[in-house]
Amino acid sequence: MDSSASDRVSSRFARSTTETPVVERGSEATETKRPVIGLTTYLEQAKQGVWDVRAAFLPQQYFDAVTASGGIAVLLPPQPGPESAAPAVLDGLDGLILTGGLDVQPELYGAVRHPLTDPARPDRDAWELALFAGAEERRMPVLAICRGLQLVNVARGGTLHQHLPEALGTERYRIGGGVFATNEVHVSEGSRLAEQIGAGGFAVHSYHHQGVDRLGEGLVVTAQTDDGLVQAFESAGDGYLVGVQWHPEENAEDRRLFAGLVAEAAAFSVAGRGSASEERSDETKRREVHA
Repeated sequence: MDSSASDRVSSRFARSTTETPVVERGSEATETKRPVIGLTTYLEQAKQGVWDVRAAFLPQQYFDAVTASGGIAVLLPPQPGPESAAPAVLDGLDGLILTGGLDVQPELYGAVRHPLTDPARPDRDAWELALFAGAEERRMPVLAICRGLQLVNVARGGTLHQHLPEALGTERYRIGGGVFATNEVHVSEGSRLAEQIGAGGFAVHSYHHQGVDRLGEGLVVTAQTDDGLVQAFESAGDGYLVGVQWHPEENAEDRRLFAGLVAEAAAFSVAGRGSASEERSDETKRREVHA
């Protein structure tokens, strides 16, 4: 990455844990409330002291990355009745992060289950699909990470390679033992991703054995590895949707993808409040006319 470009991007997106995001409006900078960012989680069996129960689970690195970037992190475990629960939850959010985790059900993209595909988590799949659909309807900013990128691809009608060692003949993306592999991706010039982390070569943390096969509708590839595997995409439209196959939360020294989402969420929050304010103002005027 060009050092001057990196400095510019870092300066643009850097946030402290106490700094309030600023949304630029023309020549003016408007200070806003800290945006609320929802992060999806599992319901998993977990132990603490004498307790061994199912609990909402997400590594701390995710919400540390959000709060360090100026946002407020809210965990979103799967809910019963996701079609009705998701809209109610999204009404309280300014941005959404679809986090990493186990494999998306291959049945959702019409494939026969591979023997090495993870056991199904239908509760999480249904929940995240409902959240993503609702976020798109609202034009809410979305960052999709690892499994999240794969789920978005499936939601848009795409398919996945279920086991990359067979599809590509390499174990480079998941070396196992809870150790993240390091891979270099190439970020496309002119992409939203390049605006945040710079174009060209970029080292990332990988831990996955699946990946994008057929690209979903309305998605544009913005980063790949030298074997051609999709490593990032974004929406072809003007909404904010960025998906990365790697784990940016693992790099505490580089929060730019999270800072980019938080900045977009702050702008979304201001726009939403502005619209609501205008609706209330119009209703007040109508009441005054009829008084």
